[in-house]
Amino acid sequence: MAITATASLGDLVTEDSRRSRVLEKLGLDYCCNGADSLADASAAAGLDIDQVIAALDLPDAPDSTGTSAGDNASLAHDIVDTHHAYMWEEMPRLAQLVEKVYRVHGERHPELEQVRDAFFKAVGALEPHMTAEERSVFPTITKLEKGQPASGAATLNETLDTMVAEHQVVGDLFHEIKRLTNGYTWPADGCNSYRMMLEGLSEMELDLHEHIHKENNILFPAARALARP
Repeated sequence: MAITATASLGDLVTEDSRRSRVLEKLGLDYCCNGADSLADASAAAGLDIDQVIAALDLPDAPDSTGTSAGDNASLAHDIVDTHHAYMWEEMPRLAQLVEKVYRVHGERHPELEQVRDAFFKAVGALEPHMTAEERSVFPTITKLEKGQPASGAATLNETLDTMVAEHQVVGDLFHEIKRLTNGYTWPADGCNSYRMMLEGLSEMELDLHEHIHKENNILFPAARALARP
């Protein structure tokens, strides 16, 4: 499909998931701001729209990205098994690293205190957020898709609004962590734990972007359609 300047960032990634890495390199937010048009996002970032389109025009596009709308229960299951499972396992491991690196290097790198604070704020937001999705939001969407009564159906749109707002909070916190660490750059005096921390934070941000994209731009819009009377 030809890429147009009016296409949304989220739709472009839904069509071809490989574009997510291109947008990451360009600094264009396809998850929390996935509704933005390519033209608007490029202009705001000071990028030439023709060059951006050329970078996104990848050869041999796959037949399917595996994240298309239509089977909401399966997509919700994929999010839990892939992204939530990763987060539940990785957050405590990375929390120990962040704390250790701050304790050892904080005097020479005072920005690590802000990194630590931002990371723990993100974790504090993600834990109840993912729990609510697993216990309430996703089961409600699954029941609606099957035509079954769901106790959370009446307030689903408001709940999804809250979920999207919480995504923005976490996205902003990781954007701040990336800024504070100069794009996750390993300092000359950094130890191996410092390197592991930065690699872990970078990987977590990339996973969060894909995670949020699947929810904000695919699952939640489909769920809103199901909830319409």
